[in-house]
Amino acid sequence: MAFGSPKNQNDSELNAEINIIPMVDIMLVLLIIFMVAAPLMNDTVDVTLPKAKAKSAGMEEEAVVVAIRKDQSIYIGRTQVGFAELNKKLAAIYANREKKDLILRGDESVPYGFIIKVMANIQSAGVYKISFFTDPTN
Repeated sequence: MAFGSPKNQNDSELNAEINIIPMVDIMLVLLIIFMVAAPLMNDTVDVTLPKAKAKSAGMEEEAVVVAIRKDQSIYIGRTQVGFAELNKKLAAIYANREKKDLILRGDESVPYGFIIKVMANIQSAGVYKISFFTDPTN
């Protein structure tokens, strides 16, 4: 038999099987990357939440989180804002949103009066549905 000539007719057919092992390897690597990266994507300011047993409120859109630290500094996400500019920033954020939901995370040592002032400022921006984050562990 000459070099390069097929031994029989079946040897010249193409192999049509799909090798899925490289795809599985890639998927496992991506899974590990996302499992490691997901906890790092928590975009909140560290506050000590008050402890309470409460049912979770469902939010459909990506919710805006306003946090109040114990030194009474206010944050939208991770960006610090002043009390006077909170209203303007929230009005700009909610200008193109249909639902005006907000999550308020207040440190347990912040005076009640200050939280009420922040809530009034939030409501003057047109946001009336405010949910509170609490620590469900007792």
